[in-house]
Amino acid sequence: MKRVRLGVLGMGRQGQIHSKNIAYRIPEAELVCVSDITMERAELVGIDGVARYDDYRKLLSEQQLDGVVIATSTDTHEEVIRAAADAGVHIFCEKPIATTLAAIDEVLAYAEKKGVKFMVGFNRRFDPTFSGVKKLVDDGIVGKPMIINITSRDPQPPHLEYLKVCGGIFFDTTVHDFDMARFLSGEEIYEVYAAGSVLVDERIGELGDLDTTMVTLKFESGAVGSINNSRRTGYSYDQRVEVFGTQSCAFGNNETPTRVEYTNPQGHHSDVPLYFNIERYPEAFYGEIQAFVDCLYHDTPPPVTGSDGRKAVVLSMAAKKSWQENRPVRISEIGPV
Repeated sequence: MKRVRLGVLGMGRQGQIHSKNIAYRIPEAELVCVSDITMERAELVGIDGVARYDDYRKLLSEQQLDGVVIATSTDTHEEVIRAAADAGVHIFCEKPIATTLAAIDEVLAYAEKKGVKFMVGFNRRFDPTFSGVKKLVDDGIVGKPMIINITSRDPQPPHLEYLKVCGGIFFDTTVHDFDMARFLSGEEIYEVYAAGSVLVDERIGELGDLDTTMVTLKFESGAVGSINNSRRTGYSYDQRVEVFGTQSCAFGNNETPTRVEYTNPQGHHSDVPLYFNIERYPEAFYGEIQAFVDCLYHDTPPPVTGSDGRKAVVLSMAAKKSWQENRPVRISEIGPV
């Protein structure tokens, strides 16, 4: 069969990662072209034989593609999704799909109307450690999940200019963890209760945001869970999950540069966790694009759908409302899930 022809829109950090994975690691795919808002930025792809564009519309009109990877800024997603759907190409879109629930519903309906596949970039589902925990749940080793705990803490906060436009910690950070909670449990969350503080940098509070949060979760089965986030650990990137069930407890722990450990009179020592998401999740970034290619190559449904992306945004909205009103919020208060 012919290779899947792909274009990558947006040559920021994520777009460059996706481009290299397509070009160098996925034999079923061909990286045909890339775009960004200037030709200088498009040149950041750094891969020979790939067409560069400073206008994604021109790329879509001139190239015969099977799919596109949308890694442009969030505020452009809606128009880019529509243009890609009009061109009849399948879509992989980084989260969030759009900036409002109404816009998300509109573009998902538009993509469905145009008959194109739509996959959302929740890369952590494809991390070998976390997907291994999921397999223990699916295989019945854990039993029925009763408690799910997720820790996600950054080594340092992003720069302030990013924090001004990212939508806040619930939409920028916790959104991944909401998806992970749904993924690990295999069920829906019906209520959240969020608390938060500004303990890392007072300038984050001046933006109306938080840097330290805890969200408790209630699942439809009666299981409960928690998500804790921080913008700064001071030691490294802290990414852990735990699923406690009726048969056993499964842990997904941090990845470290080596597995070397030693013990001396001062204690037991090992490497600190890998520093940030680029170092921690390379296989997850590769895995999600491989999964997108697979669904195009074999004409199967995407493993992470637009509905999954929408549900994570709804949960983020509920968490923000809960924090603002200092009360538990049922997901149904936000709108139909």
